[in-house]
Amino acid sequence: MYTTNPATDGNIKRILIIKAGYSETLDPDDSGVVSLGDILRTTVILHLFPSDQYHVTWLVDKKGLPLLKGNPHIHRLLTVNPFTPHLLLSEWFDIVVNFEKEPGICAVSDRIPAWRRYGFRLDPQRHSAVAYDHSDEALSFTTDSAAKRKKEKSWSDILYEMLGHKYTGQPYLLGYHPQPEILYDVGLNHLIGKKFPLKRWPEAHWKSLHDKLAAHYSICWQQGDNDINNYIEWIASCRVLVTNDSLGLHIALALGKPVVALFGPTIATEVEGKHLIKIMPPLDWDCIPCMESFCPKSEPCITHISVENIHKSIVNLLTEPTIAPAAKV
Repeated sequence: MYTTNPATDGNIKRILIIKAGYSETLDPDDSGVVSLGDILRTTVILHLFPSDQYHVTWLVDKKGLPLLKGNPHIHRLLTVNPFTPHLLLSEWFDIVVNFEKEPGICAVSDRIPAWRRYGFRLDPQRHSAVAYDHSDEALSFTTDSAAKRKKEKSWSDILYEMLGHKYTGQPYLLGYHPQPEILYDVGLNHLIGKKFPLKRWPEAHWKSLHDKLAAHYSICWQQGDNDINNYIEWIASCRVLVTNDSLGLHIALALGKPVVALFGPTIATEVEGKHLIKIMPPLDWDCIPCMESFCPKSEPCITHISVENIHKSIVNLLTEPTIAPAAKV
């Protein structure tokens, strides 16, 4: 447990946020694989709970702890273990926000003493997640893939609506604070997790992009694969990040980095950012975005994004006067 500034003032409201990362909030995912990107994206709601008015407890899987530790908007971090439910059931909160759809987590969340609840709860007859007020649309996206594909709202828009608020462009809030020195012009964030292999741009395309850029800019391949803090430091050291739809995309946005992001099987409208360029395949396939992990076609849609298009977008970002140059190393 990580704790700062325990709540002692009776005027401070106590908030519990349950976002362990096990189920993606807007996807029908029950794999149990921790989605670090989902954890980071959820930090956008912390703007609704300023520290002078709220004491925030966040329940997270230990793998997501480095993304949240040190965040001044979070006063207590709890990691999931066999004893955590007993601890939470012995407490009370003004508000419980549960973004996990796993039935066991919903069952515990429903029993934690609280005045108000948001997100997901348990249907005791069907033993599945159902929605509290404001969350019906979010839950529908997990059961209706057509509705999810057609929605125009960003992930942040929907999270705010689940809490009864309107999103107005607030950024993610990353706990870890990296060194500010810029070492590279372009970072190539080419790796992805095992969950959605179709999101990855082909390795040959990445190598071709590297060679095309290397004549004029300093380039660095992805670093920090096994350590989140090192990963954040690497992203912070790049002027521009080129990335698949992955955790690196969200870290870069949290750091305010210019990003060129490649989308194909996943939904580009879910992500937004001030210096974000979204590149999608120049195709009219009805299946895009499919949100699947397998493609029946000989060449998945992501392979049709050209190196030339990505290169042009990167150069345009690097020539903007507001983007700091890389240090000489």
